[in-house]
Amino acid sequence: MAIEGRDETHARRIRYGMVGGGQGAFIGGVHRIAARIDDRFELVAGALSSTPEKAKASAAEIGLDPARSYGSYEEMATAEKAREDGIEAVAIVTPNHMHFPVAKTFLDAGFHVICDKPMTTTLAEARELAAIARASGKVFVLTHNYTGYPMIRQARAMVAAGDLGDIRVVVAEYAQDWLAGRTEDTGSKQAGWRVDPEKAGAGGAIGDIGTHAHNLACFVTGLKVERLSADLSSFVEGRRLDDNASMLLRFAGGAKGMLWASQVAVGNENGLTLRVYGDRGGLEWCQEEPNKLWFTPLGEPKRLLTRNGAGANAASTSVSRLPAGHPEGYLEGFATIYADAAELIRAADEGRAPPEGLALPTIEDGIDGLAFIEACVASSKQDGAWVAL
Repeated sequence: MAIEGRDETHARRIRYGMVGGGQGAFIGGVHRIAARIDDRFELVAGALSSTPEKAKASAAEIGLDPARSYGSYEEMATAEKAREDGIEAVAIVTPNHMHFPVAKTFLDAGFHVICDKPMTTTLAEARELAAIARASGKVFVLTHNYTGYPMIRQARAMVAAGDLGDIRVVVAEYAQDWLAGRTEDTGSKQAGWRVDPEKAGAGGAIGDIGTHAHNLACFVTGLKVERLSADLSSFVEGRRLDDNASMLLRFAGGAKGMLWASQVAVGNENGLTLRVYGDRGGLEWCQEEPNKLWFTPLGEPKRLLTRNGAGANAASTSVSRLPAGHPEGYLEGFATIYADAAELIRAADEGRAPPEGLALPTIEDGIDGLAFIEACVASSKQDGAWVAL
């Protein structure tokens, strides 16, 4: 990747630790791979599980130094702060309810934070954490990884350049089927905490995948949702959190939108799609074909834009790693977030401005995500009444 002003030498990797992501966890491995793709980070410490025994076993599996495998995140923060070669940043990949206490502990200890979404489980916590992060002077990055896809960066740049004109309609969908039955009763660790309001927060599907669709719509258009009308459902008997959500959106500036997030849509694997329509053209993108972006100027034939093909712009090519025709997707999108985070961390530590061209989710996006979740829940409880974010 090449972004203007970016130091491509980066001889020394950023030392980081990880909280969560141990045995049976999916997202921890994704973060570890993404952090190494551009060779900007080195994992040197971890509190990988909620029990010391499992944390040690998880650390052994990935070759982590046993002396720096900790039984708790509090122990890790204290011990690493005391080391000359201690971590500089922490990646938080725990269930949602642990994001706030872990992030607060490491920010207070003077470490940069890279946190999985949603940022916290409540809007009040999100605002409190934002105040802590600002006061600390440390970098806080939220891993909405789909914003790192090259064609999403291209779409954002095209909207900003006015290629679509004034935005009128935004349609975001995120459809899965993995919770169509009682997956939580099969021993699935991933399903178990996601359907538990004590661990996931007030949102089920809206917190897990709806926040991605909301964030992507706002990231590409540059618009914020001001009001929404939501209908949340728990179709699977006995499930306490929503597994399907439909809503209407009203954006600042007058654009209208629709968002559907479902984890019971049988036949769908990871169907995140975004359509944006202005008065001069429209864009369509699907996560399962991430290297393609359809652009239709008003009154002209539909055009297929590809990651490194004709029509690709600098916003896309600057975050592409592979030659044309070689697919880039989920892991590389995460890696772009980590690469941008490395630039922010280095700039902060050296007391200089970060390079131009970075576009990664921050703590403000985290606040917006929790405001979205709480507005959805409030609206649905009022039979779809319009609720302001």
